[in-house]
Amino acid sequence: MSPKPNPDARLRCQCGAVEFRVSGPPILGAACHCSDCRAAAAQLEGLKGAGDLCDAEGGTPCILFRKDQVVCVKGQDQLRDHRLSPEAPTRRVIATCCDTPMFLDFEKGHWFSVYRARLGPEAPPLQMRIKTGATRPAGPLPSFAGYPARFMFKLMAARLAMMIGR
Repeated sequence: MSPKPNPDARLRCQCGAVEFRVSGPPILGAACHCSDCRAAAAQLEGLKGAGDLCDAEGGTPCILFRKDQVVCVKGQDQLRDHRLSPEAPTRRVIATCCDTPMFLDFEKGHWFSVYRARLGPEAPPLQMRIKTGATRPAGPLPSFAGYPARFMFKLMAARLAMMIGR
């Protein structure tokens, strides 16, 4: 099942002071079980606005969008980066107004991994679990120890679409 196109979704922090507009369909929905996502979730869940970043299976549910489809429309000055280490290539972006984790940005990539909860009740469904080697989830979603071909294909297709202006 593909994520539903959402022509103008909103990504909001808990208090509403920070808002992003997301245009276009998501690339895909995945829960990541890698050690970095689990470590960051453990750190960030201590923030008052974080809520549960991990799902019942131990993954971090995210919906991936192309970077050119995500625009901050309110509260840009309220954002700060959280990194597991100073040299980490992934930053997690937090709304400081209410300590809400908003999204992950693998800076070398062309996508944002939006924390699924930030999209509200209309958030697209998850399609898979990735990097599950250490966690062994038992739920109904397909699980992959690494990055499956379908995941990589969708990322490459999104990159190509950005390059040709679609």
